[in-house]
Amino acid sequence: MIDLKEKSILITGGTGSLGKALTKEILTNYPDVKRIVIFSRDEQKQFQMAQEYPEKQYPQLRFFIGDVRDSQRLIRAFKGVDYVIHAAAMKHVPIAEYNPDECIKTNINGAQNVINACLETSVKKVVALSTDKACAPINLYGATKLTSDKLFIAANNIKGNNPIVFSVVRYGNVMGSNGSVIPFFLKKRAEGNLPITDVNMTRFNISLQGGVDMVMHALANAWGGEIFIPKIPSYRITDVASAIGPDCEIKISGIRPGEKVHEEMISSSDSFYTYDLGKYYTILPSIPNWNVADFIGKFNAQLVPQNFAYTSGNNTEWETVDSLRKLIKDHVDNSFEV
Repeated sequence: MIDLKEKSILITGGTGSLGKALTKEILTNYPDVKRIVIFSRDEQKQFQMAQEYPEKQYPQLRFFIGDVRDSQRLIRAFKGVDYVIHAAAMKHVPIAEYNPDECIKTNINGAQNVINACLETSVKKVVALSTDKACAPINLYGATKLTSDKLFIAANNIKGNNPIVFSVVRYGNVMGSNGSVIPFFLKKRAEGNLPITDVNMTRFNISLQGGVDMVMHALANAWGGEIFIPKIPSYRITDVASAIGPDCEIKISGIRPGEKVHEEMISSSDSFYTYDLGKYYTILPSIPNWNVADFIGKFNAQLVPQNFAYTSGNNTEWETVDSLRKLIKDHVDNSFEV
């Protein structure tokens, strides 16, 4: 567990689902935190979030309007900050395919701006959020996030004598997050039909709390350059449809541009650098600036077999229709009934 007493922490994209969950976690479990800065570009979402956390009750919470495309604004925001969680991204696959230059400006140029701003200020640790789509990407969003991952990993090699540590967390679909399949199906079931792109499709599933736990684990334990990956269950899209709308008609719409049938988090090519940490996997940097043997000893890390791959299709742990219904009621919509 990381010590946040009298520390300042900044979250880019802090008004998103994970940013809000992280804010709640820190305010609840780290009451001695000095400051939490919510950095994002949507003033309406900041206004709404501020209503949930009145300034008199939460004086340590601050809101900072800005865009990760603006390097000078980032430097201004990062002054006096100890830890940065980089969650800002353009993430909708079809929109990124249609507007590639905009996706590149935010996800790649924005990542480099964050790195530069951290190196220019006194930031001590940085955790960047990745996605399963960054593993063997076939769409632009995944390609930009893979590039972002590479930038954050390589930043450990250009920091000189700066003790800053950069790491990455990669996970699959966050249950109930904005734009994800479960809220979409919950809205569509009132129409009596649920569109599915492919009946064989599978996805990883992680709760918001699971994502928060991963970020906090990386903040506490990263040595620099790791990509942390959770061991989480998969679900079949058809099971999600059955859980939400068992009486709905299923409409097959076909694979969308840039969409995979099964998502990947670790490719066979990554297996040479991938270690099992127990609760998580980690892909170590190919050129670490620390001793790998020391890392293995510290965390009892076990190298995975060669050609090991971790995909939503070859997973050994699966959600069922019944377990999905319970998860939806517990984590997405407590009024959910079938």
